[in-house]
Amino acid sequence: MAEIVNLNRHRKQAARAQQERQAEANRAKFGRDLPTRLRDAEAEARRRALLDGARLDRDPPPGGG
Repeated sequence: MAEIVNLNRHRKQAARAQQERQAEANRAKFGRDLPTRLRDAEAEARRRALLDGARLDRDPPPGGG
């Protein structure tokens, strides 16, 4: 006896798989993958925090010079 297949479910599953393949191709073609972007964003945040922590105040203190 053959297995019963829900055609709507099968059609939607095939469409999702096709969309995922297209998304993977676009990621490879146009940009970086998510882990790379997250790693770069974390490195940028650490760099900014380091620079902000080493910043010197340029404004003279109020009331005198």
